Amino acid sequence: MAAGEGAPKSLEALIDEAGGAVKLLRGSNLGPYVFPGIPPEFSNWRDEVQAWKDSVALLELSYHMTELHLRGRDVIPFLGQFAVNKLDPFQVKRAKQIVLAGHDGNFIADAILFREEEEFFRIVGAPFASDWLLYNAQNSPLSITVEKNDNWSVRQTPRDVFRLQVQGPEALPLMQEVTGNTLPDIKFFFVGELQIAGKTVRALRHGMAGTPGFELYGPWDDQQTVRETLEKVGEKYGMRKVGALAYSATAQESGWMPMPMPAIYHGSEMKPYREWLNNYFLETIGSLGGSFISDRIEDYYVDPIELGYGSLVDWNRDFLGRAALKEKAANQKRTKVTLVWNDDDVAATIKASLFDNQKPDRFMALPNPMYATFQADAVFKGANAAGVSQWLAYSANAQHVISLAVVNVEDATPGTELTLLWGEPNSRRRTVDRHDVREIRVTVAPAPYFDKVIKIGHQ
Repeated sequence: MAAGEGAPKSLEALIDEAGGAVKLLRGSNLGPYVFPGIPPEFSNWRDEVQAWKDSVALLELSYHMTELHLRGRDVIPFLGQFAVNKLDPFQVKRAKQIVLAGHDGNFIADAILFREEEEFFRIVGAPFASDWLLYNAQNSPLSITVEKNDNWSVRQTPRDVFRLQVQGPEALPLMQEVTGNTLPDIKFFFVGELQIAGKTVRALRHGMAGTPGFELYGPWDDQQTVRETLEKVGEKYGMRKVGALAYSATAQESGWMPMPMPAIYHGSEMKPYREWLNNYFLETIGSLGGSFISDRIEDYYVDPIELGYGSLVDWNRDFLGRAALKEKAANQKRTKVTLVWNDDDVAATIKASLFDNQKPDRFMALPNPMYATFQADAVFKGANAAGVSQWLAYSANAQHVISLAVVNVEDATPGTELTLLWGEPNSRRRTVDRHDVREIRVTVAPAPYFDKVIKIGHQ
């Protein structure tokens, strides 16, 4: 990611200069997140998307995932101060989703937490979780050490581990064959150790789009041998390597909201953190786009309850934001859903963006029409605000444009028809073309869009 020229400036200073957090983010010309290290397509993005539903897909995570390595006897007590979910008991070779909230109970970030050894943990995901925990670790009296392993958007150097995913209905037979039928029985969100072409690899068992899968990782220098073996054997199973375009569609189908705006841009409690962050962090240079318009940065936040993490919350201990989150849980106003965009409206929008010189619509690039780091599109039920759509893509499996959104509980019944505004009124960003805002009909569907079967007790 690009940073500003000259001496670093803090996020707090840049907010002050811009006249507020909304003005800062609305003025950023950074586009949507670009997955580094891999081409847009290995074959073609539609077949690559369909592979994780119909055959098997090889997804590359080695380059875009940020890692934070935590070591020491006090890692669990440290994380317990900030994570809303239960962390104890937590055995070695186990993974958990870690969910972080701010002082006001709003969502900061989530990531996957791996316990590799008794006193060694990895946090893997978008940078927001790692940055927040790195900052707090540097100010902690507990017995921990931390080291951030930046992704290739920041620094293109060899990393600690490579990371691949094998996903789809043929993932299990493929993995059985490449391990010489020695694949261990790995329970959901547990980590097993196995051999591929003589290389020791660890595998996290999870899945996406309703099918079981594996996340493989091992020493950086072993990746080529492992990858080549998977590709060679994978031909038998119709495996497709997934490029950046297809990868951008994974979240919509799995129902996971990848990068909501972290709730860090307001309030005195977060001011020291904003002073620590500078213009070499995505939180600072990221952009805010879309048709949802408010001068209050808080209106762009989401909370863990409406994102569907309520069942993970450990109410039996204290953590940052617990009281505020308890109030949100008792008075939930919105919930996460999938929105299925009307095909005719999408087609008309694309047509107008390309061929209407007088009243063009905002261009809709496929498969990922997002045009900001943080996308926020207004959703209405009639004349009344119903929610905000945040992450969208064309799914070659659903054969629709679908998005993840938080909408009012009373508007969240599957089949409910809503209206989404597509475009960015009075945009100040040079990356946004001249356009008119268009209404697009959307229909509420469940999130995840495809039923998950990965938690059942058999392979």
